[in-house]
Amino acid sequence: MPFAVRLMDGESLGEGIRLGIDLAGGTNMVFQVKPEEGKELTDEVMDKMVGAIAKRINPSGTSEITVRQVGRDRLEVIVPGEDPQTVNDIKRRIVALGSLEFFITVDRRYDDASMIRDAMALPTSEKRLVRTLTDDRKQVYAMWLPVYDKEKSRTDLKRMGNTVSRQVDRIRVVDGVSERQTVDEYLVLVDPPEEQVTGKYLKRAGSGIDGQTGEQMVTFAFNARGAFLFSRLTSRFQPKPGRDNRHLAICLDGSLYSAPSLNAVISDRGQITGDFSPQEIKDLTGVLNAGALEVPINRKPLSEATIDPTLGEDVRQKGVRAIFIAGGAVVVFMLFYYQFAGTVAILCLVLNLLLVLTIMMGINATFTLPGLAGLVLTIGMAVDANVLIFERMREELQRGSSLRMAIQNGFEKALTTIVDANVTTLITAVILFMIGTDQVKGFAVSLFIGIVVSMFTALYVGRVIFDVAERRGRKTLNMLSIVGNTNIDFLGKRHICGFISATMIVVGLMAFAARGDANYDIDFTGGTMVTFQLTEPAETSAVQAALAKKFESNFTVERLTLAGETEGTGSRHFRLRTTESDTEENESAANSAEERVREKVNEAFADEPSMHLLMVTMDYSAPEEFKVAEDDKSAAALINARFSGGQVSQVKLSSEVAIGTIRDMVAAAVGSIRSGDAARYGEPETFFGVEGTEGSGLGATGQQVQKFNAVTVRTTPEMSVEDFQAALASMKQTLDSSPLFDEVNTFASAVAGEMKTSAVMAIVISLLAIVAYIWFRFQKITFGLAAVAALVHDVLIVLGLMALTSWLNGTPVGDALLLNDFRINLPMVAAFLTIVGYSLNDTIVVFDRIREVRGKNPQLTAEIVNASLNQTLSRTLLTSLTTFIVVVILYWIGGEGIHGFAFCLSAGVFVGTYSSIYVASPILVWLMNRNNESPRAVSKSA
Repeated sequence: MPFAVRLMDGESLGEGIRLGIDLAGGTNMVFQVKPEEGKELTDEVMDKMVGAIAKRINPSGTSEITVRQVGRDRLEVIVPGEDPQTVNDIKRRIVALGSLEFFITVDRRYDDASMIRDAMALPTSEKRLVRTLTDDRKQVYAMWLPVYDKEKSRTDLKRMGNTVSRQVDRIRVVDGVSERQTVDEYLVLVDPPEEQVTGKYLKRAGSGIDGQTGEQMVTFAFNARGAFLFSRLTSRFQPKPGRDNRHLAICLDGSLYSAPSLNAVISDRGQITGDFSPQEIKDLTGVLNAGALEVPINRKPLSEATIDPTLGEDVRQKGVRAIFIAGGAVVVFMLFYYQFAGTVAILCLVLNLLLVLTIMMGINATFTLPGLAGLVLTIGMAVDANVLIFERMREELQRGSSLRMAIQNGFEKALTTIVDANVTTLITAVILFMIGTDQVKGFAVSLFIGIVVSMFTALYVGRVIFDVAERRGRKTLNMLSIVGNTNIDFLGKRHICGFISATMIVVGLMAFAARGDANYDIDFTGGTMVTFQLTEPAETSAVQAALAKKFESNFTVERLTLAGETEGTGSRHFRLRTTESDTEENESAANSAEERVREKVNEAFADEPSMHLLMVTMDYSAPEEFKVAEDDKSAAALINARFSGGQVSQVKLSSEVAIGTIRDMVAAAVGSIRSGDAARYGEPETFFGVEGTEGSGLGATGQQVQKFNAVTVRTTPEMSVEDFQAALASMKQTLDSSPLFDEVNTFASAVAGEMKTSAVMAIVISLLAIVAYIWFRFQKITFGLAAVAALVHDVLIVLGLMALTSWLNGTPVGDALLLNDFRINLPMVAAFLTIVGYSLNDTIVVFDRIREVRGKNPQLTAEIVNASLNQTLSRTLLTSLTTFIVVVILYWIGGEGIHGFAFCLSAGVFVGTYSSIYVASPILVWLMNRNNESPRAVSKSA
């Protein structure tokens, strides 16, 4: 249905898919909240802060910006699809205090007619718009307030028949299309600054029910100073006998939000009554609290992850390509090996992916890079259930059963194993969702939905197809067999396998200990990660040597290969990780961690003769006077009318830059112009305009980022030619001396420490939950302990392999195997938990067969275990092979964003298969017979 609805609305299928910042580009920021002394940070306070910030950065509610509480005292803001520098404006609005003000609307029956005539005569043209009336002392006594949102205007704004209003036409550009918009404005009375009632006096706002009318209402309370000012304001404007009430104008950030009727004198407490809907109540209390809250937020985010949309597009292309290739490989294998049964499995798999995408679109879930990995993993694990059923059906057919009985018994006998294996994986997915970041939660959601849907498609849809085929005349199933009837003494090799496992664990842990903090990514240590470009391909070792001059030993470098570039020993794109971070000690530093890293990277390559950072150089024309002809009524002329009489300059850039980045650089240059100790242009954005003239941005639509290599910069008449020239020169100097990073990720050490604790807790809780579930299902804790021992074995070996292979980073062997300097981050924790789930899947299949073969035998002998392992060997190898194909393809072509994730999964599939046979089963035999004299005696007595 989500697909069909979008197609009927004329949208493409891709528009219904909500992409995370790692696929669409964007920024994820976490801000620290520091309450004032004596003010407790409660959940109610944090809820108000979430609402306040959301109002500031997303006033219309139409943008896909997410604001939510993280932990006890942090706020997370997710801004998708924007280029890195455009997000700076959003950051400024987050930390700035909103402006909430209360006024009285001008009423024709009460107020001076001459004032109203003067206000109505103020200019409203595109060239000149005046909103204030001032007295002889230049003090504002009345002003026009534009309506907050005309389309969502409250009903009380439409019932003020005697208030004074006007309409102003404006031209604005939406998605590259110029359109005229009519804005309603209302005239309000303005008191002297010392008598104005503002949000700083408001303590809180809430909702309630009017005891007399039963209507919903908004309540608010002032502090002592606010109560005095508000009582004086409302007492002055009480209605006269026989006349209608005056209206109280509630203004947020310079716009009129609501104008309720003023019924009585209000002191420290008041209420706004009316025909409110629940949503209007929520919106109005939100706007009151937005201005009332003194937001104690650190200006520097604790963590900030910024990905350029171009890099996100590359990551997305590689992820989608990995899905198609992995899916194609599985399709070919299943069709070749299982033939008709393989066709059934493929139909189930296609339906599985379709349902997963549909459900995720239906619940508006975010597709992240780990989420794509979850879909790829779902392909491998969905095939697992089908293989279990097919191998059971093969056994039934080999015993001489008819196809109908083989189908029935195959599905019934595989049911318990499939449920047990998938429930344990669901446990890890739920825990991941509870502790993960936005990207990790994307993986957890896709994995959870994928597992549930794969059980439905395999057990129900597959059964229906087989039943229909059998009733239509099919008598048998043809399948290949790579593993026939075997009689391998698996337990006989337990000692040598135990020695190999112990050696691998010890060596791996020694390598892990030797690396120390280098094992952890900045998610867990704190630091900064940036992605930069060189003008020509370079070797990783050479880049590392250049950066070592400035970063000493506290950094790592890995190369990136974007789509369209040729694979080779060198690359132009590199990712730098360093421990440079914003801590409490340097919180007051003028430069942020990102700026300090930017300076060091630039200095590191400044003297390198063979390597040069890709810098954006700028040329500009001398400013000229800009004029708009009086008779020019075109859309472009109307848009640029406010710049008539100002200056214009043509700016050329050596490579394309996002339009938001260009605006920010111009604003920074204009804002840096001083008059004594103060900025000469307080709000620099109001004094200039930027229009792209050359570049791919000319054809950009929707949420695509507009990038240009040539722009026109215009200024208003208020800016002098000398200041404009100084701003352009400052902008050129900044570009000449600073690289533009495609990706920025900063983590404060405090957040990193909590992340590490959460990761450890997630793994421990997962293992405990798995022990409890297996204990419940098998009625003996020994099964759970044996399974967990194998899981711990798998995690330790993969952890050691990650440390060992990281030493090969940058070597010819490492480059050939695509080995990077793998470090533990949250996506990698997701990989470890997935390994736990996958390995357990294998182990449960073996344990279920052991329980079946053992029957009511009180003893668990080596012969029983060996027989069970031989009977399940075909299934174990086949499911491991199909899953291994998928994760290796993910590792090879899935892109750098999930490279470490895919490496852990590839190693985990191999190690998990080994441990289910040579670790879990021997430990189970030992635990079940540890009170006997020896394992040999157990074997002989059997």
